[in-house]
Amino acid sequence: MLNYITWDVSPILFEIGSVKVAWYGLLLASGFLLAYFVFQKILSREGFSQELTDKFAVYTILWTVVGLRLGHCLFYDWAYYKHNLLEIFIPFMQTPHGWEFTGFAGLASHGGVIAIILFVLYYTRRHKINILWLLDRLAIAVPIAAAFVRCGNLMNSEIIGVITDKPWGFIFMQLDGTSDCCEPRHPTQLYEAMVYFSLFLFQLWYYFKYTKGKIYAGRSVGILLIVTFVARFLIEFVKKEQVDFEIGMTLNMGQWLSIPFVLLGIYCLWYSYKKKILYVPPQSKEGNKK
Repeated sequence: MLNYITWDVSPILFEIGSVKVAWYGLLLASGFLLAYFVFQKILSREGFSQELTDKFAVYTILWTVVGLRLGHCLFYDWAYYKHNLLEIFIPFMQTPHGWEFTGFAGLASHGGVIAIILFVLYYTRRHKINILWLLDRLAIAVPIAAAFVRCGNLMNSEIIGVITDKPWGFIFMQLDGTSDCCEPRHPTQLYEAMVYFSLFLFQLWYYFKYTKGKIYAGRSVGILLIVTFVARFLIEFVKKEQVDFEIGMTLNMGQWLSIPFVLLGIYCLWYSYKKKILYVPPQSKEGNKK
């Protein structure tokens, strides 16, 4: 029987001079790369050119990162950033030793999802592609990136859970000197990562084996939104408040932001079962040129 898990992993993987390579950055990049490979395989299978796939992937990643950052600044820390707008996208701060690169200390997944949807809406309108066709394919690859991000949060000892007496509780030793150290806590990062890994495997099976690429419009994106944000909503109950204003709230910010996505997912799933539309790969001027 487990007697709690002592987690004392440094968030820094290695250093070269003054350059520090963090686990989080490596896992974030790896997640995006794996998602790209899966997405590329799907679009290639359906007739997209490599050039068009690469362009879409690059812009999607850029929009996602911007959305992740804006989501944190607007939803969780606007009281600070409304007076320090430049710090939203300039990850440097002045110290007694000069200017230091701090990285982006704050990314919010809800902002990333909003950014992806907005970009896909723009992209599909411009290229005359059905938005549900593209979202359904993108929904297959997204969960693996989300899973790696949560693993990165674990390596950073952040987004921790509330105190627990469960034998799989993690004691986050990297938080030594704070009130969050030395007590076993729910490893909420792992809870989310396991949901996303499982969802990713299901989406792969559903697309490649069960439907063989013939997905009713709205089915995969509906499953993604419902599973992801229902899980997020429930896991928030055992997650420590991320910002002070959440203390005492019946539902925290993450839960309130999850509700619209769950409702959107239910609508997409209802639409897919009601309409049962099978969109063929887009025959746009650029779409199927090899």
